[in-house]
Amino acid sequence: MSNPFENPEDLYLVLINSEGQYSLWPDFLKIPDGWEKLFGAEERQACLDYISSRWDNLMPNSLKTAESTGSRK
Repeated sequence: MSNPFENPEDLYLVLINSEGQYSLWPDFLKIPDGWEKLFGAEERQACLDYISSRWDNLMPNSLKTAESTGSRK
């Protein structure tokens, strides 16, 4: 069985969670709780391009907030 996250022939979605983290997600799978669709269904490379053009800080939102307020543990 091949990895459904790496098939260049399938269609994909770009998902985001409340922490501002992105995920490439196969279109045929149910979107997991806590995630919402931002982009797609499109070819895998189009979704990867979408993510790379927008997600430049991989730090979760909760850590960004803590860092900016100086309350980092």
